[in-house]
Amino acid sequence: MIVIPAIDLKDGKCVRLRQGAMSDVTVFSDDPVSVADNWVEAGARRLHIVDLDGASTGTPQNAGIVEAIASRHPDLPIQVGGGIRHEDTVQNYLDIGVQYVILGTRAISTPHFVNDLCLEFPGHIIVGLDARNGKVAVDGWSKLSHHDAIDMAQHFEADGVAAIVFTDISRDGMMQGLNVESTAELAGAVHIPVIASGGVTDEADIRRLCECDEEGIVGVIVGRALYEGTIKLEQAQALADDATGEA
Repeated sequence: MIVIPAIDLKDGKCVRLRQGAMSDVTVFSDDPVSVADNWVEAGARRLHIVDLDGASTGTPQNAGIVEAIASRHPDLPIQVGGGIRHEDTVQNYLDIGVQYVILGTRAISTPHFVNDLCLEFPGHIIVGLDARNGKVAVDGWSKLSHHDAIDMAQHFEADGVAAIVFTDISRDGMMQGLNVESTAELAGAVHIPVIASGGVTDEADIRRLCECDEEGIVGVIVGRALYEGTIKLEQAQALADDATGEA
């Protein structure tokens, strides 16, 4: 299982939100490229980048920063989400060196869009399912849909997505611990890789998640805990390697 640092972009800066609220922003750096450099130096095996402005507007707003990061680390898998609602956007990201694109709102509102992109870009499409109390949220988490997260995960598995990123938005950015139970339940309901996200606080969360790795949880995205120092990337990855027998 890999520990994936998150880089959330807003107004060209590296930030973190609490529960996805644009009004509750903490700026951690004015130089996201240097932040990426630091995570790579610390041993990151993948980066998770979210264009928060893109998620709000529906079109990428920080693609230049993503390109700068990808060009500096061409061998590092990068997954990008936020504002990816058109085929051209997917193509543009893949062209600049991004390995995976994460679909959110459009995947829920226009399900056939996922199937189309999986056929056009096999192996490169991830769907992000952001849920509260089992229901999927859309539009930058501002709206709660009637869709059940597990049902949607199974639907997207049938479409051919490469993985699911599952986020419990009630925990995200709150440093209250990962919802391991809900993540494991969803992972156990599909046969594709699941990446956990939302609320990781310390190494205890990593340990608990590793106990569920047989369910198909292949990675965990960590944001605020890394930036505030309650988790050290090198130590967390070493712990995960040891716990899952990958050392």
